[in-house]
Amino acid sequence: MFPKNILNYDNTNTAVILPNGDKFSYGDLQSYSKKIYQKINNRCLVFCLSKNHIGSLCGYISFLSNKVVCLLLDSSISPELIEPLINKYKPQYLWLPSERIELSKFGKPVFRLLEHTLLKTDFDNKIKLNKNLALLLTTSGSLGSPKLVRLSYQNILSNAISIADYLSIDKNERPITLLPIHYSFGLSIINSHLIKGATILLNDFSLMNKGFWEFLKNYQSTSLAGVPYSFEILKKLRFFKLSLPYLKTITQAGGKLNDELISEFAYFCQKNDKRFFVMYGQTEASPRISYLPYEYSTSKLGSIGIAIPGGQLSLINDQGKVIKRNETIGELVYEGPNVSMGYAFDCYDLAKNDENNGVLLTGDIARRDKDSFYYIVGRKKRFIKLYGNRVNLDETERLLKNMIHDVACAGKDDNMIIYITEKKYFNKISSFISEKIGINSNAFIVKLIENIPKNTSGKTIYSELPN
Repeated sequence: MFPKNILNYDNTNTAVILPNGDKFSYGDLQSYSKKIYQKINNRCLVFCLSKNHIGSLCGYISFLSNKVVCLLLDSSISPELIEPLINKYKPQYLWLPSERIELSKFGKPVFRLLEHTLLKTDFDNKIKLNKNLALLLTTSGSLGSPKLVRLSYQNILSNAISIADYLSIDKNERPITLLPIHYSFGLSIINSHLIKGATILLNDFSLMNKGFWEFLKNYQSTSLAGVPYSFEILKKLRFFKLSLPYLKTITQAGGKLNDELISEFAYFCQKNDKRFFVMYGQTEASPRISYLPYEYSTSKLGSIGIAIPGGQLSLINDQGKVIKRNETIGELVYEGPNVSMGYAFDCYDLAKNDENNGVLLTGDIARRDKDSFYYIVGRKKRFIKLYGNRVNLDETERLLKNMIHDVACAGKDDNMIIYITEKKYFNKISSFISEKIGINSNAFIVKLIENIPKNTSGKTIYSELPN
């Protein structure tokens, strides 16, 4: 997963268990990692189209362990969205599930393993890669944006160590995967457990699938992590009435969970000898930034907590000056070794040095209480989170304009509003954008209005859109 000298595991320990009962040791992961790398054998860029499958996981581990720069993408990404990325970044290889055979138009199959295929593209290896660059992640789900976050080996390792520290992860842990590997929160769960020699219960089931719960119970998962939408589903499934004595830790991130649900889960965990952690992060921070210690889950309701070990939080005003007074609103700033190197917009940016120098302006507006706990109160930029996926409203509009000329997107977490002026598209919009970005159509509300308000420069005036 990381350069081998900083991995800490016994090769005979079980690293992964699959729903069918198949088990893979840490030695197995290392062996598969070597086999994949032998077909590449140089430092280059690989696109890894991933899902919660042993083949995707072994590909990721191989690339990271052998200093191959990897861009993690959703395995279901459409050909029309991945093609611009390929043209901009010029990867030498694609590692993808073998069922995505239609993508072989982008490269020649050279190797198959674990139901995955390695495609060799026609691009050469002349693209310069910064020596510290380890991983690329998208900032906007499956939108196909060329904007990528550049993460270093130090970024990934430091964050994994911090998470393992405050969650007290050891080799006896058995997290069950509910979130995808290509999603930064899901990936951080993988990283923070593998460095401690834990056993990952790897599956692609949803919470609504009976197989998920059978898998969780059969192999006695010790922890469960989800985004706000996950907790809404858990409540509907009457999670509080389940007997799960081995499940000791529940973690939430990926957006703000409403206070009522936080209270319910916090109370349930306190009553049943479990720990409930609310966390906050961004992909640009590899991705964890803060956590609310479980002891404060009710007394500091709604708080994102304190900085992770090794990190520091502060607030600044509009002039960039540090705010020292408590209960004063300002932009949240995070400092730590897990802050990314910056962004990339094409292959030439992959040679850039660290542009952030350990400081991240989060774009979130927050306040700090007298006990130095932080609370998010709003966002500066046009991002929302839909079922845990960070979505750029402007880029969503760009995609929709392939179908309809006049459109505007607004809304809040888990609820995007799409404004249109042409009735004939009313019943097509939700399914169209849902298919494009891989998010349930229930997250979108379409509103038909007479005109989209614009200023004299032709820019949309979002404040004048109807609620």
